Amino acid sequence: MKLQFIYRYIICSICTIVYTSCMTKRTYEKTAQVNASLYRDVNLQDTANIALLPWQDFFGDKQLRNLIDTGLKNNLDLKIGLERISKARSLVSQSKAAFLPDLSLNGQVARSRMAFPQSFGFVDNAITYELGLKTSWEIDVWGKLKNSKKAIFFRLMQEESTHRAIQTQLIAEIADLYYQLLALDEQVDILNHTIATRQEEVIAMKRLQESSIVTGAAVAQSEAALLDAQNMLPSVYRQIRMRENALNVLLGISPRSVERSSFTVQPSFPSVDIGVPLQLLQNRPDVMAAEFEIASYFENINVARKAFYPTLTIQAASGFTNFGFSNWFTPSGFFANVGGGLLQPVFSKRLNKTRLELAKSDYREKVLDFQKILLLAGQEVSDALYSYQSASEQETKRQNQLEKLQEALGYTQKLLLYHSSTNYTDVLASRQALLSAQMQMSNERLLKYQSLIYLYRSLGGGWRDRD
Repeated sequence: MKLQFIYRYIICSICTIVYTSCMTKRTYEKTAQVNASLYRDVNLQDTANIALLPWQDFFGDKQLRNLIDTGLKNNLDLKIGLERISKARSLVSQSKAAFLPDLSLNGQVARSRMAFPQSFGFVDNAITYELGLKTSWEIDVWGKLKNSKKAIFFRLMQEESTHRAIQTQLIAEIADLYYQLLALDEQVDILNHTIATRQEEVIAMKRLQESSIVTGAAVAQSEAALLDAQNMLPSVYRQIRMRENALNVLLGISPRSVERSSFTVQPSFPSVDIGVPLQLLQNRPDVMAAEFEIASYFENINVARKAFYPTLTIQAASGFTNFGFSNWFTPSGFFANVGGGLLQPVFSKRLNKTRLELAKSDYREKVLDFQKILLLAGQEVSDALYSYQSASEQETKRQNQLEKLQEALGYTQKLLLYHSSTNYTDVLASRQALLSAQMQMSNERLLKYQSLIYLYRSLGGGWRDRD
């Protein structure tokens, strides 16, 4: 009867533990909704999204793709990120091993001086030899170890998402510097063409002076205009050198010249489709990293909450001990023991309660961080989209302006030869306006490319690979 009572007691206790364990389960639920008005003045339902394109398909310039590929292989920030992922994976492996029992091998030799009552005066000193195995196993009744493993796993996912975010930023920066170099190359071509034209103009002004059509002032002005254009070249070359050096740092290589194409042969980009704000949760790595961090802190709350519950541990030891080597591996020298323990926290100087309060506060803080990251993501998409639209509009209008300025310059040059009311100052003003518009045209074309690049990045494009 006593055995039946004990068995019933054990079964009831197990059922109670299992039931209570189920009652303590709290599972993190991923964010399912994002404000549909996150993008300013955009209310689209089409889920077509350029962020879904691999970077090899988004960037059509072959030389740019080669540079990006080099950067992905050599960039030091990416390599640092890989080391962080490796550390996070080691922690995940350790969290899985926490479910297994500890096992240790111990051996010791102890020499003791015996008191008279201990040995009845027969032995003054005793040497004890011991060799054995010890094991200890914490049974995860409440799921504390499981929640801890989940928290660490979410940290791994966060590190992997952060690594992807670094990759998207790296690709955007490489492409940005590449197109800056193309714009500067175009400006060098504009300046070289301007210098060649003004050199011819200086010669022409000297001939016109000999024919008494213009004065020496016009010749001096033409020479000053030539020097002005020549003085602009070193500044552009200096910017090219700095951009190349910055790009080489991103590529993880020593400073050198960068092979590139030109604006005139650039392939077209894919159509600008931005999808819906909800897609940021699946496409944008920093948003994903922030949500994985929230999930990790959520599991930390579960771990802190379950620290209030008792800990069930089973311990065992076995081995041989005796006063001499010859008697070790004998039935008389063998020992073994097994036992279980239940530790229930009663008073721990408010440690567990404080740990739970801090875990909840950390979780609320990360939720607010996540909301802030979403708002910033919406701002970046809105800014990049509007910047692209306005730059495209500016480029079209600037092209019309260039045509009118070239037309005005042609008229002014003819009037200088055939009409006394026109002097070289008018020609110079027309040339300066044309040069300024050409340089602005180059910058606005660059702005359009930059806006498209950062729109792609802000939507979460760049971490997907064609392979």
